Amino acid sequence: MKKSILLLLMSFSNFAFSQQDLLKDIDTVKVPENSQPAFKALQIVTAQSTKLAAKGEWYMVVAHRFGDISDGFKNFFGLDESSTKLGVIYGLKDWLSLSAARETNLKTFEFAAKYRLLKQNDKSPVEIVGYNVVALNTELSRDNYSNLEFRDRLTYLTQALISRRFSDKLSVQLTPSYLHKNLYDPNIENKNQFLTGVGGRYKISKRISINAEYFLNFDKNGFYKNPLSIGMDLETGGHVFQMVFTNSFLNSDTGYLSNALGNWGKGNIYFGFNLYRVF
Repeated sequence: MKKSILLLLMSFSNFAFSQQDLLKDIDTVKVPENSQPAFKALQIVTAQSTKLAAKGEWYMVVAHRFGDISDGFKNFFGLDESSTKLGVIYGLKDWLSLSAARETNLKTFEFAAKYRLLKQNDKSPVEIVGYNVVALNTELSRDNYSNLEFRDRLTYLTQALISRRFSDKLSVQLTPSYLHKNLYDPNIENKNQFLTGVGGRYKISKRISINAEYFLNFDKNGFYKNPLSIGMDLETGGHVFQMVFTNSFLNSDTGYLSNALGNWGKGNIYFGFNLYRVF
């Protein structure tokens, strides 16, 4: 019995040391500064970053948002509510990735293409990536919209992601965006919406960074709030875990940009996380 326990402890010790060596190797791999991505995760917080999946890589994405924390114990600080997005991303080329996702809120499916137009290097001070999304709202019902057609379920998003890695610690991104809804309420929003976003990442340790992003929506009606999100990246080998605080309950690319209701000044904040697993 003692021998078995001793062998088990020795095996566990060897496993632990091998994991430490692996993490050490990861930290000591030297990548040319001008070829490193501006962001470690595919999202800054909720918005897309200029990082793409490499050719042949599969990503599984789980994004979760709880309810409004300002409700306190009535809603157990938002934990009684949730909106979840599940998705997959595939790197078709090093410069092109395709994705599909589904969010529980509004029962929305999203299909997207992300492609690099310009890479930051000695000849280019910035990286430019295009991002296009088609969203399908399957929650819409003919009971509420008697003349509902398939195209009424669709929303489109086009973004130019322009980032610059200023140093090993600091990266900044500008994100001009155009969003079009086939079905909309003219009393509270516009059919065509133009937004400009700014976001950034500041690395505070080898595996932790603080991220933030803000989008200004030029929609004149102003019923919805401008999305403001703050997050933290935690890198753990094949995983990137992001903690999120935002004023938008939705996870979808089209949803969080055009349906943010929370007010940071009044404490209407939604806590959540993004989890990426690469294969």
